[in-house]
Amino acid sequence: MPQLAELHAGIAARVEAIRQGRPDWPCARGCDRCCRQLADLPRLTRVEWLLLKEGLAALSPERREEIRQAVATLGGKPPRPVTCPLLEQTTGACPVYLQRPVACRTYGFYLQRGLGLYCGDIKARVAAGTWADVVWGNQDAVDRLLAGQGENRSLAEWFADEDMAGGKA
Repeated sequence: MPQLAELHAGIAARVEAIRQGRPDWPCARGCDRCCRQLADLPRLTRVEWLLLKEGLAALSPERREEIRQAVATLGGKPPRPVTCPLLEQTTGACPVYLQRPVACRTYGFYLQRGLGLYCGDIKARVAAGTWADVVWGNQDAVDRLLAGQGENRSLAEWFADEDMAGGKA
């Protein structure tokens, strides 16, 4: 997982640079809009899944079961938008924040060529010209680095394999 740790450090540095330049940036503690408005369940590489499993293992058995059931419910073709099954619904906090996937780390701070901005608040501020000087992270470069980290599957697929193997996540 050393390569994943390096990637996380690079993402954290870009996020910090953006936050320092824009103290009014909406992506911070207390904002869970992106977690409640996903286009689909997150996709993770094997190394991301192994890290996420460490975070899940630290949760109570009851909470892990709630998450497992929520993932199973969303497994097929979930209605859009998708609420992240890991999200604590009442607090809006991520119980596995330190082990969250790269997609969660880059959301709101990185752009992908031709796909635009996703967060409505950020999109509106950029369209208004307020944040024309922001140096965004390059999501295409992140995806290329992740491609070398092994198989990439949806959260539901990783959970399903764990359940079938009897190793309930």
